[in-house]
Amino acid sequence: MSTLVFDLTVEFCKKFIDRKSRTYDQMEQAARSGRQNIAEGSLASATSKKTEIKLTNVARASLEELLLDYEDFLRQRQLKMWTKESQEAKTIRNLAYTQDKSYSSYQSYLNNSETAANMLICLIHQTNYLLDKQIATLSKEFLEKGGFTERLYNQRKNYRDKNY
Repeated sequence: MSTLVFDLTVEFCKKFIDRKSRTYDQMEQAARSGRQNIAEGSLASATSKKTEIKLTNVARASLEELLLDYEDFLRQRQLKMWTKESQEAKTIRNLAYTQDKSYSSYQSYLNNSETAANMLICLIHQTNYLLDKQIATLSKEFLEKGGFTERLYNQRKNYRDKNY
C-alpha cells in the first residue's frame, strides 16, 4: 500500500502541484519517508524490535503528514472532501480487495485534482490502519518476548548458570 501511495503521490504532484512550491517537495518526501521507513523497519526486525517499532512509527507519522497535505489541498481550493461513508470512498476502499490490484487500478482516479486527492486520502487511511495494526502487534511482541538484546542476554545468563 505504501508503494502505491508513493507512486500515486509522485504522479499527483506532477499533475496538480506547482513544481517550484515547497508543498511539491514536502508531499513527495512524506510519501517516500512512509514507504522507506516501513522497508527499513522490516529489515531491522531481525536484530532490533525496538528499531522496527520506531521506524514503523516514523512511517506512520510521515503518512499522517501527507494526509494533512491532501486535506489542505482540498480545503484551500474549496473542493469536496469525501466522507468515509460516501460511495466514492467505498469504491476506492473496495479496490484493495481485488486480486489484480496495482497502480493501474487507481490511475483513472488521477484525472482531476479533487478525485485524485480524495482517492489518495482513502489509500493513506487504509495504509495507516494497517500500520496501526502492525505497531500494536510489534509492541505486544516486544512486551511479551523482549528485544534481541534482552533475549541474547537471557541466553548468555542461562548458559553461565548451567556451566559455572
